[in-house]
Amino acid sequence: MSILFEKTIINGMILQNRFVRSATWEGMAGGDGFVTDPLRTLMADLASGGVGLIITGHAYVAKVGQATPGQLAVDRDECIPGLASMADAVHHAGGRIVLQLAHAGQRASRKLTGELPMGPSAVDGDKDELCRAMTVDDIEKTCEAFSDAARRAREAGFDGVQIHAAHGYLLSEFLSAPFNRREDAYGYDRGGRMRMVREVYRSVRDSVGEAYPVLIKVNASDFVEGGVTIDDTIALSSLLYEDGIDAVELSGGTHRSGANIPSRVGQETAEREAYYRSEAKRFKETLPVPLILVGGIRSFDIAEGLVRDGVTDYIALSRPLVREPDLVNRWKAGNRERARCISDSLCLKKALSGAIVCVHLDE
Repeated sequence: MSILFEKTIINGMILQNRFVRSATWEGMAGGDGFVTDPLRTLMADLASGGVGLIITGHAYVAKVGQATPGQLAVDRDECIPGLASMADAVHHAGGRIVLQLAHAGQRASRKLTGELPMGPSAVDGDKDELCRAMTVDDIEKTCEAFSDAARRAREAGFDGVQIHAAHGYLLSEFLSAPFNRREDAYGYDRGGRMRMVREVYRSVRDSVGEAYPVLIKVNASDFVEGGVTIDDTIALSSLLYEDGIDAVELSGGTHRSGANIPSRVGQETAEREAYYRSEAKRFKETLPVPLILVGGIRSFDIAEGLVRDGVTDYIALSRPLVREPDLVNRWKAGNRERARCISDSLCLKKALSGAIVCVHLDE
């Protein structure tokens, strides 16, 4: 049996294989951020398709942190019943599911939230709209929002939570010098820039307890001049490991990263797979914390080699599972052809219309 189909455990959470569905914005939540029937069915289909661990699309922990239409919410207790129905559907299908906790920071949509976006510093946000600099009170309230969201996820029956600190959203912004120009305790140097992420983690951990899986998603590189590098990420992860983080997912890029945005376009050839392979190798050589690697992985043999060679512990897929929710089962059954995803990201454009879907399904 392939190493990819081994059972593993993350802080008591038993996983049937090493495949992870990386958080993917579906655009399928209701206008209030609540779970809808189609979104619940999508998650159950991923579990039925063989994915060992499902990470939901980014769920906003505070309304001011909403980034996109159709985004899942976990900012109030009224969200819990719908979230519970999602977790139940995945468990009924034999899967495990983690809720991703997110705040868009500078990239929040003023049209959706009715508020000016906020971030570590008052610099240009997405679409050249100014955001305001967060006060220390804002930071404390945001840490509390993450803590409350984690408590709701646990009450709803999710198997764990993942803190989103990648891709140029709020926590990623605090980590990155081009976004964080603060001169107080939450900026100035690398230690200061890491402070908010560590405080968010501690607030989440205090909310859910030591025996509940808490993961984090971080950038291997921002691909922005002066931004986060793998050295910064290893330094942060080392501290989080000491604090008890259960797993790290390694991704990369921001909305300012040019061709190196998180969902790269036109990277479908085998030679270009595993965007962050070298960074992951360095990470695993330095830290024993379980590592999840996402980024352009499309071939079974390459995925297997990454785990076998100790580059990563888990293989995360995003767009391939939009086209083939049953990809993992196909590979397990013996059909090891490459994923059919061609990485054109047209599925993400469809999410703007209310439902993520591969536009090539009939081909």
